[in-house]
Amino acid sequence: MTKAKETWHSTRLGRDLTLCRWGEVGRPVLFFPTAAGDAEECERFLLIDALGELLEQGLIKLYSCDSTAGMVWLKEDATTKGGARIQHAYDQALEHEVLPAIRKDCGDEKIEIVVTGPSIGAFQALSMFLRHPYDVSHAILMSGTFDLTKKILRGPVDDAFTAASPLHFLPRLDPEGPLLKKARERYALIVTGTGRFEAPEESWRLADVLGSRKIPNRVVEWEGWDHDWPLWRRQLPYYLKELFGDASKA
Repeated sequence: MTKAKETWHSTRLGRDLTLCRWGEVGRPVLFFPTAAGDAEECERFLLIDALGELLEQGLIKLYSCDSTAGMVWLKEDATTKGGARIQHAYDQALEHEVLPAIRKDCGDEKIEIVVTGPSIGAFQALSMFLRHPYDVSHAILMSGTFDLTKKILRGPVDDAFTAASPLHFLPRLDPEGPLLKKARERYALIVTGTGRFEAPEESWRLADVLGSRKIPNRVVEWEGWDHDWPLWRRQLPYYLKELFGDASKA
């Protein structure tokens, strides 16, 4: 199994952005780090080891990029204006820089990706899943922090924040618009622990919002598991195997 790492200066973000890849062939899976994590966080916390079988079998290629928006939300500027601005810029960088880099690496300009991540990484994965359903087929959302107004946002919930927050902009999407129609062909798996620092009610709230817009989803609770890497190292390979374990489906 090989690892590749690329860093470039993103003019959209106004800072450097790193994208890492593990594996040679298989379905592309884009992982979003926790909180303010960097692209190699998943390797340091042994997620790559946990995915070793899937990577060695060529069922998946794992990509991970810096959590730039998370870094700003948590460490620099959690105001409505500042957070919304970086969230929009991050989405633009994902669409116009990260996604094309993944497709170039895969040798397929139209290949669809799977998005995933834990905690705030799940927020970012959900955002990409809903904003780009033509590019993203599945989302595996682990222990998600989906409502930033509870602990992170400092400021009013205005139009700028609503446009940046999936939980807030989804109810406003045109029910007959092309974006929502395509999202209804996709699938979100929402998994959460019930132990320390977990908030399963956020997962169920998201499921209710997705269900109200007729987007296929499922919630699974892991009883007694805490909000930490041991849980996510178990969940991600388990559900990737569930979704794509048959090589003919990868």
